[in-house]
Amino acid sequence: MLICLLLSGCMADNENATKNRILDLYGENRPIEGAYDASLAAVCSNGVFVGLKDDGVVCYKGIPYAEAPVGNLRWKDPVPARDSDKVYQAYYYGPSPIQTQWPSEVGSYYPQSEDCLTLNVWSNPAGPAEGKTVMVFFHGGSYGWGAVSDPMYDGHNLVEKYPDLVLVTVEYRLGLLGFIDFSEVPGGEAYPTSGNLGLLDQVCALQWVRKNIAAFGGDPDNVTIFGESAGAGSVSLIPLIDEADGLYKRVIAESGSVALTYSKEECQNLTKLLLKKSGCSTMDELAALSEDRIIELNEGLNDYNNFPERDGVVLPEDLYAAYGNGEAAKFDLLTGTNADEVKYWIREMGYYVDLIPGKWIYNQLFPIMFENNVKRFSDAEKESVDDFLSLQSGNKTEKLSEFYNEMLFRLPALKQAQLHADNGNSVYTYYWTMPGSDEQIGACHAIELSYVFNNPQVTIYNGSLYNRELADAVQDMWVNFARAGRPDTDTVRWEPFTSETRVTMVLGEEIRAEQDMKYGQRRLLEPMLGYSLNGCYSQLDLATPHTWRLCGELLAALLLATALVVCVVRILRKRVRRAKERRVQDAAENRA
Repeated sequence: MLICLLLSGCMADNENATKNRILDLYGENRPIEGAYDASLAAVCSNGVFVGLKDDGVVCYKGIPYAEAPVGNLRWKDPVPARDSDKVYQAYYYGPSPIQTQWPSEVGSYYPQSEDCLTLNVWSNPAGPAEGKTVMVFFHGGSYGWGAVSDPMYDGHNLVEKYPDLVLVTVEYRLGLLGFIDFSEVPGGEAYPTSGNLGLLDQVCALQWVRKNIAAFGGDPDNVTIFGESAGAGSVSLIPLIDEADGLYKRVIAESGSVALTYSKEECQNLTKLLLKKSGCSTMDELAALSEDRIIELNEGLNDYNNFPERDGVVLPEDLYAAYGNGEAAKFDLLTGTNADEVKYWIREMGYYVDLIPGKWIYNQLFPIMFENNVKRFSDAEKESVDDFLSLQSGNKTEKLSEFYNEMLFRLPALKQAQLHADNGNSVYTYYWTMPGSDEQIGACHAIELSYVFNNPQVTIYNGSLYNRELADAVQDMWVNFARAGRPDTDTVRWEPFTSETRVTMVLGEEIRAEQDMKYGQRRLLEPMLGYSLNGCYSQLDLATPHTWRLCGELLAALLLATALVVCVVRILRKRVRRAKERRVQDAAENRA
């Protein structure tokens, strides 16, 4: 217990130190009156923005790409930023979207606001003055967390290394304000797109990039959108939104796909909780809530946040069919997943309850989620799942981890890749195997980010293990793909993925190509992709066999502990009685 308390105290100290580092980044951009350095200024449609230069790279932070989504614009489509010729500082990140503070999402410690629709640009004057390759990044965080003020996403090192690159990072609405369905709330008909506002924010940001990126030396006709986790889901969905046509040329999706979405039915849970917690019953009442009240409500509801909604309005209801029918725009695609994706949640579970190891909670959660999911399967499908599990090594949790690595991440990404390739598009797939120094989480979700952004000093997932040779190769691959649509390097030839070859590049201590990787696993599980498993843990039915077994084990442990206490008490009483008898006997002998 003492060790747990000490560890808890150390974690709290580390969290406070992280908060302070993030808060040190904060400032408010102000209008500039009078002279300014024109060499650091970008003349955009909505203002002249003056950046800061550091080691040759100029960074422009906190540029608004849309009007503040507040007041009458809350839960409405983003409105592009109004034209202006005023001059502004672009020194500081804009506010983070509203979210619960969370240790693994350090951008959540940055000041938050509804008025969060800003972006940041890094450009290197050492490169060409115009025509630079543009990469636009959308962060992850389960569509309920995350912010570009996270040092993981700092673009300085990448743009310093590749002077012909312009990098953009984008904030978008999250959680209660970005992804919520109001179709069943009185007055909700005025908010038909509320289930996907965060995606529409991203499209609005791309419209701004199209209009203004030349001011930073970028080529508006050579834009690659990329993201990780929810960001990868976003860049997989944007091609299905008509308003995004022509705003990008290529897509890089790291550990995310069209699978990370909710049905209309799944989205109702958050709406009902919001109405209950807020005491509101109409859209007029919800719209009248103060920002402080929204923040307060979000504290209790963030764990129930939605993913983008297959609403039939912004997005098709059947996303795989949409890709298969060629409804996605034409674009080059690079997509992939990590070997130990879901082990990321071992640490995440540890943040929920002090003094209880995350691994223990993880070991209970995944069997419960598994039993919820498979009860929807047919008997034949359950047989296939059993066959899959029999192929795996390790204990039950290890086997279930691989099941969810496949069903939530790898197989949806491969299906999306296959459908897109079948429609004549250029597609490349990868499988990341390089772990960090924490053996418990291995090559987990998000571990590649510090490699991609050339930020080895951000060690949250990698720890002390960072392969410089792999980092150089991966950065070359990503940037070369963005430049010209091929992720080849000077030493690696990367063949496209097709339905026939199914070539995947393995990225680890060794970089190698493999055909139809894990074919046996894919053959057994791919037919179940139609169930659209998405990792939703907030709506699980806890009345499962595993829960009852766990309750039985805990009760047995409690009874055993009680029995041990009773035995110890009896032994101690007996010893006390015997000692007392000996003292009486000794006293009698002394008197004699």
